[in-house]
Amino acid sequence: MVKLRLKRCGRKQRAVYRIVAIDVRSRREGRDLRKVGFYDPIKNQTYLNVPAILDLLDKGAQPTGTVHDISRKAEIFKEPRVNQTK
Repeated sequence: MVKLRLKRCGRKQRAVYRIVAIDVRSRREGRDLRKVGFYDPIKNQTYLNVPAILDLLDKGAQPTGTVHDISRKAEIFKEPRVNQTK
């Protein structure tokens, strides 16, 4: 099974993360299948390769909770809104 998860990079006390597609059995810094994004929590910067992420999700990849939250903030999971009247 393939998951979209964070891979830690950077130096001590200054972590940045790559968002990668990786096999579930691999460790955090293991060999990734594909790099699909970048996340810097200190500067609060995010870069996402949206077509690649959507392609992997269509093929069955599962995002971790953190990657799902980052993607939702970037509005990758756009759900059609139904006009609600009160």
